[in-house]
Amino acid sequence: MSYEPIFALFWERVKQSIQDKTFAKLTLAKTIGDTELKNIYVRPVLLENDVFSLSVIARYKTEEIESFHSLDEAYPILVSYMNKPFLTALLFTTENDVNFKLNKKRVGTITEQAPTFKSASDVILEMKEKGI
Repeated sequence: MSYEPIFALFWERVKQSIQDKTFAKLTLAKTIGDTELKNIYVRPVLLENDVFSLSVIARYKTEEIESFHSLDEAYPILVSYMNKPFLTALLFTTENDVNFKLNKKRVGTITEQAPTFKSASDVILEMKEKGI
């Protein structure tokens, strides 16, 4: 069974946390082997004219590359990194931490834990204030 349907459910949780204004950050981590790409960090940003976007920062051994994407554009980018090279995606919200993990057979699971962050990201709080 492919992990992608489970990752799609995880992505729905990401979108819901942004809509509910509880999103803190999203991280792709735990690589397979020693890879050039170490982590991917996703944070919300407000561009000119208060346009919501996601900052996707790919952290390599020697550099970081930042790109900006809409919510819909970010999904295919991030899912393409699952299983090659990342095994986990961690969504941090003010309500709970949601973990997507791939096991050795590449079956995806979603688990929840108590929240790590007590407040949403600064951009999410700003959006809440502006009613975006």
